[in-house]
Amino acid sequence: MKILLTGGVGEYEEKKSRFIATLRPVSTPEEAASFFDEMKKKYWDARHNCSACVIGRNNEYSRCSDDGEPSGTAGRPMLEVLTGAEVHNAAVVVTRYFGGVLLGTGGLVRAYTKAVQEGIANSILATEREGERLLLAMDYPDVDRVLNHLKNAGQNIDKSDYGTDVTMEVICAVEKKEALKKALTELTAGRIYIEELGSCTFLDKD
Repeated sequence: MKILLTGGVGEYEEKKSRFIATLRPVSTPEEAASFFDEMKKKYWDARHNCSACVIGRNNEYSRCSDDGEPSGTAGRPMLEVLTGAEVHNAAVVVTRYFGGVLLGTGGLVRAYTKAVQEGIANSILATEREGERLLLAMDYPDVDRVLNHLKNAGQNIDKSDYGTDVTMEVICAVEKKEALKKALTELTAGRIYIEELGSCTFLDKD
C-alpha cells in the first residue's frame, strides 16, 4: 500500500487564476475534516478551497468537495488523481484565487488535476511492505563488516545494543531475508547468530 508520508505543496496557474494544492497525511475522517477547516481558515480570502481525501487500505473512506465550483470540476478530479496515483491515507485542498477569466469546465478540471499532481510530486510517498524482523548477535571484531554490509544493502538498523556482545534488530523485506542471512553468515564465517523474531510491515520510501 502506498501512503503519503510527508505532504507537499504544488501550484498551477491557468489564465491568471492561481491554484495551490496542499497535501497532508491523514488516518481518520476527523483528521481530514480538521485539515480542511484549517486550510479554509488559512486561505480565508480565496474564492474556493476544494478538497478530497482517501483513507484506508481499500479506500474505505473517501470524500470530495467542489466548494462552489461547478459540480464535478474540482473535487472529483482531485480525488481521481489520488486514486490514480494509488495514494492512501491522504487529504488534499486546492485553493483557488480567481484571476478574472472564466476557465470553463475543461479548464477547471485540468487546473485542479494539475495542481494536485504538482502537490504529489512535491510530497514524500512510502510503500508499506511485508517484512521480517531479524535479531543479529555478534562479537565486536565482526561489527564493522556487518555494519558496512547492512549500509551497502540499504538496510536500516532498528535497534542496537553494545554490551558483552553486540546485538542489532533489523527489518528486512521478506523477499530479501534469506539472501541477507546467507550473506551475513558467509561474511562472518558463521560466527553471527541470526534469529527470526516474526513478520511485520515497514515503510519503504519511494
